[in-house]
Amino acid sequence: MERPCLVLASANPDKVAEMELLLEGVAEVLPRPVDLPDVVEDGDTLEANARLKAVAVCSATGLAAVADDTGLFVDALAGEPGARSARFAGEDASYSDNLEMLLRELGGTLAGMRTARFRTVAMVYYPDGRELIATGTVEGHIAEVPSGTGGFGYDPVFVPVEGDGATFAEMGDDKHRFSHRGRALRALVSMLNTPPVSEAG
Repeated sequence: MERPCLVLASANPDKVAEMELLLEGVAEVLPRPVDLPDVVEDGDTLEANARLKAVAVCSATGLAAVADDTGLFVDALAGEPGARSARFAGEDASYSDNLEMLLRELGGTLAGMRTARFRTVAMVYYPDGRELIATGTVEGHIAEVPSGTGGFGYDPVFVPVEGDGATFAEMGDDKHRFSHRGRALRALVSMLNTPPVSEAG
């Protein structure tokens, strides 16, 4: 079966590297056009933000686009930062800004009350308006101090329940075995490998 051609909707180099790795051998992956303006991610949900990015890139290129949006949902913070994870400390916040704000917000929270989950919504949007949507979730907790130099975002403080007590940032490529993005993209890959049903009959 011919591999589908997908344009990456993300401009985040860390996300792009992960997505290229996870889609390798499954799809021909093209980079996001460099002259495409940033998409304002003002949706209230992960799905809405993923769709905003995928539709914008699909419209600009005329090709199917793959996008994802990821949120960290912390129980002690009533689900925050959620869909605002990338902008938790402000619109232009860096990874370290967001991480520091998260740890400040959780200051004094007992270890057993620091439960959280990463959730990713991955989407392929086609020029004819069809879309494929998959989700991936991983449960864990927020460590009291950052640990590890790999990964990005909140990885230095997220400890998945399925691991050996290490943060995502300490795992290297092992992270992809049970990470939220890995799960969402593997589910998306299985959809891509299923021939679409023609609506024309």
